[in-house]
Amino acid sequence: MRCLLFACLLLGSLPSFALDRFQVEGYTLPNGLQLLLKPGTERGHVAIRLVVGVGLDDFSCADKELPHLLEHLLFSGIDATGEGGLEERMQALGGEWNAFTSNADTTFTIEAPAQNQRKVLDLLLALLTQTRIDDNAINAAKLVVEREDGGHYSHLQRWLDRQDLGHTASNQLAVELGLKCPERAQVDHLTREQLEKVRKAWYAPNNMTLIVVGELDRLLPAYLERSYGELAAVDPTDHLALPQIQASAAHERTLNNGFVGGSAKLHWLVPEPVLEDLHDETFDLLKEYLDWALYRKLRLAHSLSYGPSAERELFGGVGFMSLNADLERDDVPAAIQVLEDLKAGMLRDGLNANTFNRLKQAAIARQAWAVQGNSALADYYWSALGDYEDGRFADPAKELQGVTLEEANKAMRELLMQPGYLRIEKPLMSYDQLMWAIAGVFGLIVLMVLGWRMHRRGPPTK
Repeated sequence: MRCLLFACLLLGSLPSFALDRFQVEGYTLPNGLQLLLKPGTERGHVAIRLVVGVGLDDFSCADKELPHLLEHLLFSGIDATGEGGLEERMQALGGEWNAFTSNADTTFTIEAPAQNQRKVLDLLLALLTQTRIDDNAINAAKLVVEREDGGHYSHLQRWLDRQDLGHTASNQLAVELGLKCPERAQVDHLTREQLEKVRKAWYAPNNMTLIVVGELDRLLPAYLERSYGELAAVDPTDHLALPQIQASAAHERTLNNGFVGGSAKLHWLVPEPVLEDLHDETFDLLKEYLDWALYRKLRLAHSLSYGPSAERELFGGVGFMSLNADLERDDVPAAIQVLEDLKAGMLRDGLNANTFNRLKQAAIARQAWAVQGNSALADYYWSALGDYEDGRFADPAKELQGVTLEEANKAMRELLMQPGYLRIEKPLMSYDQLMWAIAGVFGLIVLMVLGWRMHRRGPPTK
C-alpha cells in the first residue's frame, strides 16, 4: 500500500511538488534505511546521494584515515575486472560517481540518466556489498589517500607540525586548544581487520540515508524496498564525543608562512558563545554584518586590505568566528588598530539598524536562487539532514526572517567581549630585510678578506 501511495505521488514528477524544495517525501525502511525522494525540475536526470553516518571525527588521531581509506577501497572492484571494470560499468550506464569523507559523514554521489536510475542504484548496492578487500587493493588505496593528503609525510613536515609551523592560522589555533590533531594522520599502519570492522559497524542501512532527486522512476519506491530493504541492520555504534577546548592558547602569535615576502595575513579568531535562546542563523547574519564592516573599514576607508572577510569555522564541538585581512607586511599594526576601533565602536553603539536590515533582506533574497537544479538540491538535502522533520526541511528564509536586531546585538556583544586570538601569518623576512641581510653578509665577507690579506702581509719591515 505504501509503495502504491508513493508511486501515485511521484507519478510524472509533477512540477507542483518540485516548486517547494523544503517539502520532501521521506520514509524509513524496516531495516532502518532513511529514504528521501524528491521530483526535480530537470528532466532526464537524477542526482543520487548515499550518506553514511561515519566520518573522521569518529576515530582517534592515529586512525582518522580509516573511513577515508575504506571509501577509496569500495571503488576497487566487485569482480575480476577490478577498479577499471567497475568504472566501465558506470560509464556504460551514462553516469558518473564520486565519494567524499568529511568529519561527520562519508557520502557517495552519483549523476545519471533518469532511465538508468535503477541500474545505477544496483551498481551502488553491489559496491557496498560485493567489493572484495585484499592486500593489493589496500596498498593501492593507501597510495591514493596519501597523495590526496599532500604526498609523503616527511620527517621535516612532521617536525614543523609539532612546532605549530605547518598549519594555517585557524588550524594552528585548533591544535593549541586541543580541538585538532597536531599531526597529519597516516595510513601505513592501518590493517585489513580494522577496515572490515569499520565496514561491518558503520556501513549498515540504519546508519545510512539515500537521497534521490530528479525525474524519479514510478517504481522506485518498490525497487528500493525490494533491493536496499534486504540490507541487514546492525546494533548502532556510538559516535566519539566531539572535542571541546582542553588547553589554553597565546592571545597573539606570529606564524611564518614562508622565507621572504612583503605580504601578511591577519586573523582574529573568537569562539562563538553557546546561546540557547538564539538560532544559528543569528550568527550567520552577524557574520554578514562583520564581513561588510571589515570591507567598509579596511578597504574603503583605509585602503589596507583588498579582500577582508569574516568566516565561520567549526573545530570539534567548538565554532569560531574569524575576522581576516590580506595586508602589506608594514600595514599590520594599522590594521590591528582598525579592528580594535571597530570592535570598540560596535560594543559601544551596537549594530546599525539600517545596515542590519539591508543585509538581512539580502540574505533572505538569496534563498530564492541559492539552490538550483537536481544536483544542487540533492547536495542541499545532504548538508541539511539534521533539519529534516515530518517531511520538511527547515526554511532558512523563515529562520533568517525571525532574527531580530536585539538578538543580533546580544550575539555580537557576547562574541566581541571576548579577547579572542590574534594570529599573523607572514614570511620570515621582508624583501628589504633580505637585502640588508645580504649586504651585511657581503660586508662581513669583505672585512674578513681584508683582515686575512693584512694578516698575510705581516708587520712592515724596518
